[in-house]
Amino acid sequence: MVQFLVSVLRESWNLLNQASLYILFGLLVGGLLKVFLSPAYVSAHLGSGRYRSVFKAALLGIPIPLCSCGVLPAAASLKKQGANNGAVTAFLIATPESGVDSISITWALLDPLMTIARPVAAFLSAFCAGLAENFFNPPAEGRLMKADLSCPVDNCCSGIGCPPAEHQHHHTFFEKFRAGLHYAASELWGDLAGWFFAGILLAGVITVLVPEAMISRYLGGGIFSMLLMLLFGIPLYICATASTPIAAALILKGVSPGTALVFLLVGPATNITSLSVLVGLLGKRASMIYLVAIAVVSVICGLVLDAIYLSLGISAVAVAGQAGELVPAVVMLAATLLLLSLSVKPLAKIVIGWFSRRPGCSCSSSCCSSGHDHGQHGPADDHEHPPT
Repeated sequence: MVQFLVSVLRESWNLLNQASLYILFGLLVGGLLKVFLSPAYVSAHLGSGRYRSVFKAALLGIPIPLCSCGVLPAAASLKKQGANNGAVTAFLIATPESGVDSISITWALLDPLMTIARPVAAFLSAFCAGLAENFFNPPAEGRLMKADLSCPVDNCCSGIGCPPAEHQHHHTFFEKFRAGLHYAASELWGDLAGWFFAGILLAGVITVLVPEAMISRYLGGGIFSMLLMLLFGIPLYICATASTPIAAALILKGVSPGTALVFLLVGPATNITSLSVLVGLLGKRASMIYLVAIAVVSVICGLVLDAIYLSLGISAVAVAGQAGELVPAVVMLAATLLLLSLSVKPLAKIVIGWFSRRPGCSCSSSCCSSGHDHGQHGPADDHEHPPT
């Protein structure tokens, strides 16, 4: 037993050491997006147009680092501001499936081809679902948006009677940069840390415990293995960042890259809690379109990705994690220690939350510890995070 635990911790440490630098980079970009990309700019482009709004929502959702728990109140806020159902659906899919943090860790733990395929597949699944929703439920033409003009840095003003040119003088570049760093190190990483380390440990368990023969037999490629991954991934709650080390461990055990891509798409975008909230937010038909579009597009993208690897003669096992090997060991260790130091507070908060969590709370620790149960509130909830 002791030897098993030591082996799991050793494999988990290796994955953490490879990923930490890229996680820090993703957090930095995510924090800067929060303060430099105005919520008003995002919401103003998602209300009109049956196709254009969906395209913009899918594209804008790709870099934003929100999990399927955190994206729900953001999407509810967009819907209240006038975004049509297709745009909201596209945003709900693209945002948790991808993000600057998950893209950077994909580069570290997997390979360049998967790093490109992941956001492309996320965009396609989001765009197809949004188009389908707006086809069956066309948005009302000429509807005016009610944009949120409040300051994304510290809410120093509501934006009413404060023109953007004047507001630019409220905060210097350094103040915005510092606010972005604080958001990344506290709130953003606080939402991700628990799930990330859970994913790292689970990846270590898979590496040590799961036989390669069993994985290769059932998940080695083809549509059957991808359908099995759908059944496993749809009810699972896991964020895009935490799913990446698990996918890396599965690939090293013999899972085809296409099957791993299916897991990377459906795991973060679907779970029992978020689907139940979606019914209240968008309705039963839109929720069914959401689920079917993710499943169908994920399998198609997985089959195409396997065909690309095969045609190029690339072994996913051989190239996995090579990007991390380019970074000097001392830099990787320093990044790991910095990430661990940033994780002390959110992990301690999770442990404390275990003893004070309300019954029925199944979302991330930061959501639960703040007293908000995503399984029990819908779009009328007053607690709304901005999408950036």
